[in-house]
Amino acid sequence: MSDIVQDRSSGFSISKTLMYAVLFIVAVIQLFPLYWMFSFSLKDNSEIFGGNPIGLPSKWLWSNYSSALLQGNVGKYFMNSVIVTAATIILTSIIAVMASYALTRMVFKLRKPLNSFFVLGLTVPLHSALLPIFIMLRNLKMVNSYWALIVPYTAFAIPMALLIFSGFMSSIPREMEEAACIDGCSIYKIFFSIILPLMKPAIATVTIFTFLQAWNELMYAVVFISDAKYKTLTVGIQSLAGQYTTEWGPIGAGLMVATIPTLIIYSIMSKKVQDSLVVGAVKG
Repeated sequence: MSDIVQDRSSGFSISKTLMYAVLFIVAVIQLFPLYWMFSFSLKDNSEIFGGNPIGLPSKWLWSNYSSALLQGNVGKYFMNSVIVTAATIILTSIIAVMASYALTRMVFKLRKPLNSFFVLGLTVPLHSALLPIFIMLRNLKMVNSYWALIVPYTAFAIPMALLIFSGFMSSIPREMEEAACIDGCSIYKIFFSIILPLMKPAIATVTIFTFLQAWNELMYAVVFISDAKYKTLTVGIQSLAGQYTTEWGPIGAGLMVATIPTLIIYSIMSKKVQDSLVVGAVKG
């Protein structure tokens, strides 16, 4: 009997060791690009294209960050990206959560056609609408402004946000709203006091997806913005490349500055995202 227990324990320890080894390899593969970009941002051209492309820099050039932020205007581009992304997240969350509440909880004639209309937005590629959106923005005199990016980013983020909110909201028991209605709460009181606090995990999920879409988008930012005053980070980093010679260290520093907010946002909201995914899985 003891031999059987010992064999089982040894087999379990071997499988556990293999699992940790595989997870360690996966972690190294996932983290290596971050390490490489960080070391890349602290080197000069001779070291980047010389004999030390992967290792730590022989001389840590923190001046690359000051060059990117000050001379390359990465600080200004960063703030423009923050403004555009924050406005997109706020507008998307407000519009989508209210629309999902109406489409999920309320009964009216156009509910199904409206729901299909919103979901249809998922089938439209972002770049296929580039020309008509540009013409509309030009006619509305919105080109070269923050709204030239905020409006289309929000429009394309709403369908996915609506899908996430509707799926999560369907898991909330209707009995809670019925009890509040019996107590005399209005529909607005029910929404803001009961529904909205319960939607925090779904809002975190939508925030991350919308952030990644708006923060990393390049095509619209290139076409709709030509004034350096409104350029976002993705476009601004392109301007760091010279026509004849390019200092790649400051470009790496700019890329690192663009990556850090993504890591911070996900580390803060990852638990909420996991909660929303678990709720959706249990509901399904």
